[in-house]
Amino acid sequence: MSEGSKKKTNVWARRRARRALVQALYQWELSANSVSSVIADFQTGDALKKADDEFFTEILRRSTDTTDVLDALYAPLLDREVNKLDPVERAILRLAAFEFSERIDVPYRVVIDEYVELAKVFGAQDSHKYINGVLDNLASSVRTVEVGSRG
Repeated sequence: MSEGSKKKTNVWARRRARRALVQALYQWELSANSVSSVIADFQTGDALKKADDEFFTEILRRSTDTTDVLDALYAPLLDREVNKLDPVERAILRLAAFEFSERIDVPYRVVIDEYVELAKVFGAQDSHKYINGVLDNLASSVRTVEVGSRG
């Protein structure tokens, strides 16, 4: 497999993992099941088929362990309290905040693009516009150097 082919496969595998992450974090929060139980549910179903399972598991485990820290990153950028957000929006913002702060190997523009697209799929009508605004501001505060160097 060529390097370009591997990279393209990785992009799609990560995209599938992020899609499952939004669903899993939403399920975790609403069901109050353990994160291990949620991971097991997703690993036995089709949601992780052709997905980056390692990426999925790492981010789900670590983001559920640090929800307060993640919420504190984006809370100042909101027009309402974190607990007033739609659970899908909250899941998306937590996951993006995690990637911004802990996965600096992922370019900030990729994080924004991926989670805005997921807001279009799972969020309420026009919630992607709200998510985009919050994530753009969050990127500027968390990834200051990277955002500052954008041409």
